[in-house]
Amino acid sequence: MRSLPLLCLSLLLCLSTASAREAAPPVFDVHVHLRDGETSLQAFEADARAAGIELAGLGAMWFGGPHQALAGDPADIRSRNDGVIALAARHPEVVPIGTVHPYDGQAALDELERIAARGVKVLKLHAHTQRFDVADPRVLALVRKAGELGVAVLMDNANIVAGDSENLFNLALRAQDTTFIFAHTGGLNFRFWNILPLARTADGIDMGNVYFDISATLLLMADSPIEDEFLWTLRNVGIDHVILGSDHPQISLAMTLEAFDRLDLSDEEKAAIRFGNARRLFGLDSP
Repeated sequence: MRSLPLLCLSLLLCLSTASAREAAPPVFDVHVHLRDGETSLQAFEADARAAGIELAGLGAMWFGGPHQALAGDPADIRSRNDGVIALAARHPEVVPIGTVHPYDGQAALDELERIAARGVKVLKLHAHTQRFDVADPRVLALVRKAGELGVAVLMDNANIVAGDSENLFNLALRAQDTTFIFAHTGGLNFRFWNILPLARTADGIDMGNVYFDISATLLLMADSPIEDEFLWTLRNVGIDHVILGSDHPQISLAMTLEAFDRLDLSDEEKAAIRFGNARRLFGLDSP
């Protein structure tokens, strides 16, 4: 049987943990792969509840991992986009993320226009897995069209491909009316993005259209020898342009938040990254 002091200490710890969970701001996860639709969404939300996470919403995409949106089959892409749009219609917490393949040319532009009319706010493109060159003129045409339609473009930026960050910088510079979210903040090449404060000093260059999600990369940064450099980078690009993402199911939201909470950020900075910036960017309601 526990002694009274130990029992009291256990109760205090439980109350302290519960209080911390209640006090934590809600979370919007911008980077969630729901490969099995409704089943994947239920699993994701159940995991969040089990971890005591107040979920404000999620950006949900159907492709990733073994399920890719490759060129040459726009009808399949259309069908899968319809699936995530239908899922979002049943679940208001879901922000649907569609995709196309830039090399499908006019078919990709038509599909982008179609899904934007159906409420899609974000388009996901992944140069490495979809096998396209970011510098291809068809990519520029597509992202400019997204800007015209008010659709943000979420692009992989894990620096798997040589020149990844440099190519994305040039793309964002050439399509300044389009909002970009660069996933993974450049991976271990995050230092590149410290060029933004210098770029903004040039006439006619604002680069306020560039946002970052910190999915995956932040797991390596928390308590690392280069954490201070990573945080310096986030502040240089602008904390108000940083959004939380997990890259579920490869990385859970609970694991992401555990690492995020260890970063030496202020409470105000953490609240902005957890939900505030996404709320402003996507026009979300508070939970």
